[in-house]
Order: sequence, then structure tokens, then C-alpha cells
Amino acid sequence: MFKKKKAASPEPPDPETSPATELVETAKPGEAAEPAPRKRGAFAFLRAGLEKTRAGLRSLFGLREKLDENTLARIEEELFVADFGPKMVEQLIEGEAGLRAAWKRGEIEQQDQVLEFLKSRLKAMLSHKDLSLREAPQPPTIYLIAGVNGTGKTTSIAKLAHRLLEEGNKVLLAAADTFRAAAVEQLTIWSQRLGIGIVTGEANSDPASVAFKGVERARQEGIDCLIVDTAGRLHTDKNLMRELKKIREVLARKVPGAPQESLLVLDGTNGQNAIQQAEVFKREIDVSGIILTKLDGTAKGGVVFAIHERLEIPVKLVGIGEQLPDLIPFDPGQFVDALFEK
Repeated sequence: MFKKKKAASPEPPDPETSPATELVETAKPGEAAEPAPRKRGAFAFLRAGLEKTRAGLRSLFGLREKLDENTLARIEEELFVADFGPKMVEQLIEGEAGLRAAWKRGEIEQQDQVLEFLKSRLKAMLSHKDLSLREAPQPPTIYLIAGVNGTGKTTSIAKLAHRLLEEGNKVLLAAADTFRAAAVEQLTIWSQRLGIGIVTGEANSDPASVAFKGVERARQEGIDCLIVDTAGRLHTDKNLMRELKKIREVLARKVPGAPQESLLVLDGTNGQNAIQQAEVFKREIDVSGIILTKLDGTAKGGVVFAIHERLEIPVKLVGIGEQLPDLIPFDPGQFVDALFEK
């Protein structure tokens, strides 16, 4: 997935923050609108979003001074502040291939050598996992999307649909969050703006039945990609987890190997709390990848490394802004460069 490139689609306001009536009045389904000009590429937006993390780290790496215990302690502290997490920090500083061991062996002597050392270690850590989105041997490819309310799940679904449309796929949405009318309404607005179909159910109806109908319609209409939204109540809700497992089981019965991707949307500003959420979802629905949102100003970038190491779930997509194209495939090298470069 994410290979072809076509003309840009409309870039509407965010239904989660904009009145629904305004969206309906300003555009009709399939109606093209002039996209806002993009003055910077994806790397520039990602780099700007990680400024908060980079600001704390870069002051430690540019000095042509001898590395010492005090500097090591400061680097360790900044990594904690940047949400790398205890396990990752220990590996980077105290592990057999860590910074302290390299310093004691004489491989690193000055502060300005630390940057390249950490960058190479972090790129290696992130690159050993498959970051591509899986596809079904025969359509439809099914994406099950989960996440707590407020993480940007609905807009991430719209951005994912936009990317799939850009590749030339036929896309269908299934609004399986039947217990929250606003969620169905928001997803319906996005479907109208994108000019794609949506399957909905009665309020408080069985979410799995919506997923079932979504697969049926996808087959009837020759849909390439079906995106299934799910309820976003707190991850500690046992009923929610039972619903998610049931939806997954229904999809697996209807399409062998489905869902091809179970993507969990996490808010990059939540740091270690996001990881705790992910641990619960992983146990219940076998999460295959992370969509990390809100890497556009306030996130602490170290959470990406903590997710990879602690959860062993790859971050596959990252949100770097509010426009539809602002969901990009995660590139480990690009991310590490954006995190550390001046």
C-alpha cells in the first residue's frame, strides 16, 4: 500500500473540532475543493512537531568537550523527559552496546560524538520490524481501527481512506461505534467529503453486525479496502474489549486472514499513558500496528521507541498535522533525523 500518487483530494476542516452543519453546507459529496497550499514537506512538518523533544537533547550533543559522568547523567535525564521510557533509556545508556560502555572502551570521548552514536542505535532498533501495511490476497483488505476517544481516531480513519484513494483503491467505511451517535455522524461527514460509501447501524445495535454488513457490501461493490471503526470508550471497559474481540472474530469468519491490519490509534502527547492503553488493546485484539497522532507540536518523540521496545508493535503511520495528507508512513531514518538534527 501507499505506492501510487494521484492528484490531491479535498482537505476539509476536522469534523471533530468543526460544526457538522458547516461542513455539510460548504461541500457536497465528491465535490472538489482547492487544497490549502503546503509550504513544507512531510519531513519539515515532522521536524517542527518534534521541536519540543529536540530542544532538550541538542544542547548536549554539539559541544566539543570531553564526555564525563555528569554529561551522561544529563543525557539520561533528557531521554526520560522525552518519554523514551525506562527500558529504552537503560538500553541506550547502560546496556552492553550502550553509551556508557562505548565511552569506557574509548570509542566515544567527546560530547559531539554522542549524536551519531545514538542515531545509529535508534535507527537499528526501529528498522528490524516490518512497517508496511498488509494486503489481502484478494480484496477486500480489511483495516480494524481501535483507540480511546480523543486520540484522533476518526480523523485518522479519514486520512487513511484519503491515502488509499490516492493509490486508486475503492474504499468503504463501516461505522461500528454504534453507541456514540457523534462518532457515526463524524464518520458520515468524512465519507461525504471523500465521496465514498459508509455502512452504519441503528443506535446501540450490535457493532459486529455493522462489520458483517460492511464485508457483505464490500464484496458486492468490488471494494478494495474496508475500514472498520470501533467504539472508543476507555480501554479499561471490559464490555468494550468483548465487543472488539467479537468484531474481530466476525471479520475473520467472513474473510480468511481478516482483519489484515488491526491498527491502534495513540495520542503522541500522552507518552507512557499511551503505552499502558496499548498493552490492554494488544492483549484483546492482537494489534498489528500503531497510528501515532499529534506529532505536530506537543508530542514527546521518545514514545515511538518505547512503543517499539516495550510492546513490540511497530508504529506504521504517524499524524503530523490536520490536513488529509498529514498521515504518512513511518520512516525510522527520517524520524530519528528529525528528532536529533539541529
